[in-house]
Amino acid sequence: MSRTCDTVRSARKTDFLHSVGNFFTRIFRGFNDIDTAYIEPQHYNYTFMMQNTNTYEEYTLKSKSGQSVTFAPKPTIKVGPYIGWRWFFIGYTFDVDNFAGGGNKKEFDLSLYSSLLGLDLYYRKSGDNYRIISTNVFGDKGRESFRKVAFSGINSSIKGFDVYYIFNHKKFSYPAAFSQSTCQKRSCGSPLVGVGYTSHSISLDYEELEKALQTYGKTHFGMSEDEVALDSGLMFRNVKYSSISVSGGYAYNWVFMKNCLFSASLSLAIAYKESEGDQSSADDRKLKAFNFNNFNLDGIGRFGVVWNNKKWYVGASSVLHTYNYKKSRFSSNGYFGSFNIYAGVNFGKKREYK
Repeated sequence: MSRTCDTVRSARKTDFLHSVGNFFTRIFRGFNDIDTAYIEPQHYNYTFMMQNTNTYEEYTLKSKSGQSVTFAPKPTIKVGPYIGWRWFFIGYTFDVDNFAGGGNKKEFDLSLYSSLLGLDLYYRKSGDNYRIISTNVFGDKGRESFRKVAFSGINSSIKGFDVYYIFNHKKFSYPAAFSQSTCQKRSCGSPLVGVGYTSHSISLDYEELEKALQTYGKTHFGMSEDEVALDSGLMFRNVKYSSISVSGGYAYNWVFMKNCLFSASLSLAIAYKESEGDQSSADDRKLKAFNFNNFNLDGIGRFGVVWNNKKWYVGASSVLHTYNYKKSRFSSNGYFGSFNIYAGVNFGKKREYK
């Protein structure tokens, strides 16, 4: 009797494990379930790619009275290797100007792509080569004749992730355009929906900023120091933004000739944002009014063109993120983008394609 009960329990346990295994197998297959009339699956297990990345970013800080200053670092040129295994893709790029050391710019990206879902993780830290590219603190005198001014008193970093769901994933391939892990055979589009989180930090030496503007105003416009003064809304040293967003948009893959694809997608995100920072008035009193919670609209755009014959591929892509933070006494608008040129090869052919 005891042996019979043990046999029954063992059979039930085996059936349960088989059921769990089958459940997760169906989920995994669903992540890469495609219509082969529209999408050619990847024939290889691995890929190696070299990529040139050109990045640009810009921040505009604006006070309640309308005084504003716009900063942007010099555009950077980066190169680096990427390695992929099926729908897992990781890479690292380094700044060509700082190859021998001495720079503090860093960038890290991790992307996971499947036909159903996509995940982007990113981390960027700026260097100290910012420039003031526009400002209205000089009034009408500087609107037309202002020239870019080097400014090392600002630093920024951004980190976060985006997860998105592709509705028409059986016929539309996001990976075909941005990770080259499949090939789009026929033109097709799909709605997208996603969620994301971003943490953004800006450090500003407002005393150095005011001094730089006063020097410029005196040198170029003959203005006194009293005529060039920052509003209290721009007098902060550190501010940290964080946001949780829900996005929706549309993407389209256009196969304009054999093995050639052009892709474009636009998403609009509704983001709930928090910010913490410190402000100093002219008499150095700390104000706590710089904290705020609000909703804003952000945007994400992706564009790409690629030639892919399943073994070799070459292409270019561009990604642009925009962020907006607004409060009655202060606002910040910024964007960062990248333009990539890449070439790679797939290897380690899958068993079913040998």
